[in-house]
Amino acid sequence: MSLLHLRHVAEYAVVRVSFALIQAVSIETCQTVCRVLAWLASDVLQVRAKIVEENLTHAFPDATPTERRRLARRMWEHLLLMVCEIAHAPRKIHETNWRTFVTVHRKHDLILAFLSRRPKVVVTAHFGNFEVGGYIMGFWGFPTFTMARPLDNPFLDRFVNRFRESMGQTIIPKHGTAELADSLLGTGGTLVLVGDQHAGEKGVWIEFFGRPASCHKALALFTLLNKAPMLISGIRRLDRPMRFEVRLAELYDPAEPGNDELGGVTELTQWYNDVLEDEIRQAPDQYWWLHHRWRDPPPGRKRKRRKRRTPRTAPSLPDAHRPAA
Repeated sequence: MSLLHLRHVAEYAVVRVSFALIQAVSIETCQTVCRVLAWLASDVLQVRAKIVEENLTHAFPDATPTERRRLARRMWEHLLLMVCEIAHAPRKIHETNWRTFVTVHRKHDLILAFLSRRPKVVVTAHFGNFEVGGYIMGFWGFPTFTMARPLDNPFLDRFVNRFRESMGQTIIPKHGTAELADSLLGTGGTLVLVGDQHAGEKGVWIEFFGRPASCHKALALFTLLNKAPMLISGIRRLDRPMRFEVRLAELYDPAEPGNDELGGVTELTQWYNDVLEDEIRQAPDQYWWLHHRWRDPPPGRKRKRRKRRTPRTAPSLPDAHRPAA
């Protein structure tokens, strides 16, 4: 038995024991513990503090250092609480009571889109509790296929995927499955992808929160080549743990007349990043600011920032986006 195998077994055991302890206490107790652990991670241990501070400084240049520190601490609380909600969700949220825990923004538009026999591309981000979002979608009877990178630990990968697929969601590997994704879309399937992952130097370079970021071209190509509507969606926590809002932020249909302005990969990629940015600014503490999301583009890949397209159906936003003190 190799050392790597032993390490994987040990990691799996720690996670399973942690989940059992989380499930043994109330979600309110979990929130109290998460708040203490968030202070420890953010203010004492300063885990990834340099990256978080750099990201928040660029995203919220008008915020004070105190506001950014508080936002960083709330981000850590969100991340820890997110794990607790994942552990509690299968035991608390069921087919008969999911409405107690979930409200749906633009419910009519969302249901109509999923009832369509056309293929659909759903784009989300590392924002809110996207893992619980995939679980909740299963209650509505709409099968989805989510593209995700397998975890390095095979035991944890199977454990996480059991939760993800417990309500009908199907997880497909992120790499080497482009043909499978095209086949799913060709039969009217719904493909879910996370749109805020770094794609390397060969990705399409856009601006996200005013800084260069590389995105995978596949999201736009899946939409454009299959004439599949792109739904920008997500799920965020409301006023307390285990209370969520599923949101349809915007929808782009490449087959609709007058949508030619987003007919290119770069233009469509910039557009959905703009929409994701607007969503994140409404609840900035629920975004993963510890990601090394922004990089310097290679020589010759910089592009002039285009004028932002105003979404036709997105909710109105406040003029100033300052994180709450």
